[in-house]
Amino acid sequence: YSTVHSLEPLPANGPDFGALGEEAEFVEVEPEAKQEILENKDVVVQHVHFDGLGRTKDDIIICEIGDVFKAKNLIEARRSRCVPLMSRYRGEDALPNGLDVTFEVTELRRLTGSYNTMVGNNEGSMVLGLKLPNLLGRAEKVTFQFSYGTKETSYGLSFFKPRPGNFERNFSVNVYKVTGQFPWSSLRETDRGVSAEYSFPVWKTSHTVKWDGVWRELGCLSRATSFAVRKESGHSLKSSLSHAMVIDSRNSSILPRRGALLKVNQLDAQPTEPPKRPLKILVLSNVYTQRGAQTYNPKIKGWMFYLGGPTSVRGFSMHSVGPQSEGDYLGGEAYWAGGLHLYTPLPFRPGQGGFGELFRTHFFLNAGNLCNLNYGEGPQAHIRKLAECIRWSYGAGIVLRLGNIARLELNYCVPMGVQPGDR
Repeated sequence: YSTVHSLEPLPANGPDFGALGEEAEFVEVEPEAKQEILENKDVVVQHVHFDGLGRTKDDIIICEIGDVFKAKNLIEARRSRCVPLMSRYRGEDALPNGLDVTFEVTELRRLTGSYNTMVGNNEGSMVLGLKLPNLLGRAEKVTFQFSYGTKETSYGLSFFKPRPGNFERNFSVNVYKVTGQFPWSSLRETDRGVSAEYSFPVWKTSHTVKWDGVWRELGCLSRATSFAVRKESGHSLKSSLSHAMVIDSRNSSILPRRGALLKVNQLDAQPTEPPKRPLKILVLSNVYTQRGAQTYNPKIKGWMFYLGGPTSVRGFSMHSVGPQSEGDYLGGEAYWAGGLHLYTPLPFRPGQGGFGELFRTHFFLNAGNLCNLNYGEGPQAHIRKLAECIRWSYGAGIVLRLGNIARLELNYCVPMGVQPGDR
C-alpha cells in the first residue's frame, strides 16, 4: 500500500501479466521520487463488510470491530484482530479518503467433537467432548464432556455466555455428576450438582463468583474401610458460595521467567441445616490442590482438608499427613502449606538455544501442617497447633516443559518432621 496510488488490493504474488495476452496494456509506474506514501495519509473507514458470516449477529460483530472505525490512517486500520482487505469506498456518499474494509472469515461449525487424554495431579483420564459453538449467534457455547479416569469418572453439561465486546465478563451454568475414589481415606464419593459462575475484571485483577449446590453421597471403597470413615457414609446436601481473585502477570503458567501470581480464595459453605458456627475460610497459598483435597464433613458442619503429595508437601504420600484411623487418613479442619522453588538452566547449558531450553534444574523446600480445632480454645491455640510438628521436605530434580500445557518433574525428596502415622 505504500508505493501505489490506488488502494485496490493486489494478489499476494503480484498481478498475473502473462494471463492478459499480447494486447494487455500496462500502466507506467511513476518514478520512485513521485510515489505517494499512503500509510500516514488521513483516511476514513466508511464501510465494513464481512465475507463468510452466517448465523453470527451484527451486534456482537460491531463490538469486535469498533476500533476499525476509529482508525485515522492505514496503519491504525490494519491493527485490527486480523488483517483486512482494503479498497477505496465508492458509494454515493464516498469521501475522497473513504475506505471500504472487508474481512474474510470462516465461522466455526455448528457441532464439533474432541477426544483426548489428560495426565495431571497423579491421575490419567480419557476425555470425550462435544461443543456447540456460537449457538445463538452471540458467542454462546454449549459443551458436553465425559471423562473416564483412573480415579475419577465424570460427565457434565455447561452453557457459556460472554458479554459482547468484553469476553472477560462471562457467565456460565453447569450441571454435572462426578464419581471419585480417594484411596488414602478408603472413600468413594459421588457428587451430583448444579453451579453458576460469573467472571469479571476489576482493574488488573480478575474475579470469579461461584455458587455450587451439590448432592453428595459418601461410601466405602473396600471392606477394609475404617469405622471412622464408615460412620460418615451416606447422603448430604451442600450449598456453597465462593469468590476468587487472581492477579497474574507471568509470561507462562508452566515455567515462567518473569511476572508474579497472586490467588485469593474465599469460601462459605452450609449444609441443609445451617450450623451454629458457619465456617468461613480464607486461604492464601501458592500451592495448587486437586479435587478431593477438600471433603465436606456433615458431622462438624465444615470442611476437611488433606495434606501431602507432590502438589503440597513433597516427599509424603498423597494426602497421607495428619489424623488417621486404621490406615485411613481423616484429614483436618485447618491447614497451611507453602513452598520455595528455584528453577535454573541445566548445568553447563547442554542444548542451549534448542532442545535444552525445555529443561530446568529444580530445587525446592516445602512445608505445611494440618490439625483439628477446639473452638473453645480460641484463635491463639489454633495457631499453636498449626505451628507444632511441622512437616517439611527438601530436594532437587529436573523439569521438562511440554509446550504451554504441562510439565514433567523427576525429583528426589527428603521428608522431614515425619510424625507417627504419616506415610
